[in-house]
Amino acid sequence: MEKYSEAYGQKFPYSEEEIKQYMMDVRLQITDSEGTLDDQEALKKIENYVFSCPKAETCSHHHNIRLIERLFYSLRKEMDILQPYIEDKSISEIMVNGKDHVFAERNGKLERLPIAFDSTEDLEELIRRIAARVHREINELNPIVDARLSDGSRVNAVYKNIALNGPILTIRKFPEKIMSMEDLVEKETITKEAAAYLKVLVKAGYNCFICGGTSSGKTTMLNVLAQFVPSGERVVVIEDSAELQIRQVENIVRLECRNANVQGKGEVDMAQLVKASLRMRPDRILIGEVRGKEVMDMIQALNTGHSGSLSTGHANSIEGMLKRLEAMFLQAVEVPVDAIRNQITEAIDIMIHVSRMQDGSRKVMEIAELSGLEDGVITTNPLFQYRTEEDGITGALRATGNTLQNQEKLMISGHHLPQAYTWKEGRTS
Repeated sequence: MEKYSEAYGQKFPYSEEEIKQYMMDVRLQITDSEGTLDDQEALKKIENYVFSCPKAETCSHHHNIRLIERLFYSLRKEMDILQPYIEDKSISEIMVNGKDHVFAERNGKLERLPIAFDSTEDLEELIRRIAARVHREINELNPIVDARLSDGSRVNAVYKNIALNGPILTIRKFPEKIMSMEDLVEKETITKEAAAYLKVLVKAGYNCFICGGTSSGKTTMLNVLAQFVPSGERVVVIEDSAELQIRQVENIVRLECRNANVQGKGEVDMAQLVKASLRMRPDRILIGEVRGKEVMDMIQALNTGHSGSLSTGHANSIEGMLKRLEAMFLQAVEVPVDAIRNQITEAIDIMIHVSRMQDGSRKVMEIAELSGLEDGVITTNPLFQYRTEEDGITGALRATGNTLQNQEKLMISGHHLPQAYTWKEGRTS
């Protein structure tokens, strides 16, 4: 269908009423007695139908091609005119800012796509279809929705009554192939030494928290670390919108939040799911992303013996994430900050900070141990840090030479940390 993607830009001569009638006619033609025709047969039927219509003779070839494309994708593909870009493996994110402005991130770079929706109603209808597939609603009373596509891609949509140039649709595509730690090493997101270090920590049951900015690779890192969870353990996964890919664990429970309906009832938030997970006898709890008061339940869960848990959060540094965790904890209950900080250091063992660089690549910037409190402030023990070279441009993640202070879980599990290279000497420590 690539040849049809160039036919956008001019005012479309076919009215909405005509298109609806064409869809009704074509739908009958592309369905035979045994079921639906395959894509090539259906496309041929649509082409023959459009070019046989009297109006086709008065319209340009590009407009007729555009109509064929619209009919094909509306009737045969779930994502309408976005379908070719959903199928494009080089595109990782699609951003629709109203019906006329569509952008994509391809290989880490943003670009504008040569497409547009024919009307705001078309875009709204697509958004409603996506939400309905996961039993969610979006309308003027509920103008924001988080959902997912059939392939697991994450979707966020905002209705036009609160988006001035809306409706807004953002699609974070689900990678077809599950990323491995070897892939991250090959992409230079992390070094072999740091990767081996984290592998042991996860297997040994250290609670790890991944932080970073938007599109920095937090979920990818969480997916990769989850691959090191022993297959014999029981894992409970809690997400706002399901996107984690964990296949090596058989005994797994997947929980997903649910929005309230139009009557304002039926909401199930992450805090409720965290509480429910504690009654499921989990060995590990994986939380896709903490955003609010559920952090209190998460911290308390980790302090009740649930080792090896993984989670993510938005922040620009480890220090910034710790402050955000304190603030989110205070959303749930007002307790002394010292008590909150003490619970955080008891619950989280390792912090991992990832960042998206100017060239679009993702890098692990720091791996640090939460070592305790000093004068009421959480202290960290940096294990690996990203250091910029003398040219001020290139850099690498290097071991600091600091020793992991809390080695109790290593001793209990029988695991041993690999040797790591120090930054200063450049030799094993």
